[in-house]
Amino acid sequence: MSDLKKYISKRKSRDVEFAIDYEEGYAEFKLSEVLKQLRKDAGISQEELAHKLHTQKTAISRLENHAQDILLSTLFKIAAALDKRVDIRFVEA
Repeated sequence: MSDLKKYISKRKSRDVEFAIDYEEGYAEFKLSEVLKQLRKDAGISQEELAHKLHTQKTAISRLENHAQDILLSTLFKIAAALDKRVDIRFVEA
């Protein structure tokens, strides 16, 4: 385990607020990366995806760089534009 992972694990075990913030921040980062990779895998640019969604390229860029508080309806629209579907799961904490 890396020093960073050790630090994060130790800090999360003694600081509940840090643990919650860390998990939320990581989930947002991961969602942003998934959205970006799905678009790239589809072989389309941010501009092309924006056109499909009737929005601006800057909106797609914001989602891919920081998907904070993204609407579920937006996820469904992106999925449809990329010929994907959304699958939401709840897992043990």
